[in-house]
Amino acid sequence: MRAIGWLFLSVAIVAGLTIAGSRAADEPPAAPTEANAPPTAQPPASVVPVTPKDAAPPPSVTIIGASDAHGVLGRDVLSAANEDMGRIVDVIVDRSGRVRAAVIDFGGFLGVGSRRIVVDWNAMRFGKIVNKKDSITLELTKAQVAAAPEYKEDTPMVVLGASGSLQPLQAVQ
Repeated sequence: MRAIGWLFLSVAIVAGLTIAGSRAADEPPAAPTEANAPPTAQPPASVVPVTPKDAAPPPSVTIIGASDAHGVLGRDVLSAANEDMGRIVDVIVDRSGRVRAAVIDFGGFLGVGSRRIVVDWNAMRFGKIVNKKDSITLELTKAQVAAAPEYKEDTPMVVLGASGSLQPLQAVQ
């Protein structure tokens, strides 16, 4: 009989807790107070948010008009006499980032028999290059460019400038 009493008491306690829980679910939540407020996530006292002392300033902005600057890669290069000198395939910059020269794919036909030569950036004139079809003028003759040594990547390069004259080496007979 004692076992039945304990069983009856246990069932009564569980039923009471279930009824109390269902009633609490039907009632609106109580207004938060310090006593029943949920804990907020606080960083440990040893963790302090760090703001950089030397935060980067916002970048400067320069606006370049559409007619004031254009890309040069792939542009045709002509001599002052309107001879086809090739097209620009690369731009050479020094360690400080200053543009020093352009690599021109010179000669050949449809990429066959062509070779790359390097010309001083100051030997080129960029007059009117509004459209992709507009060319750049090189202040060298076709003969000077033809006599220039070929450019090979990762080797010392010979840069042709407009002020000097490059003469082809004459073979000693």
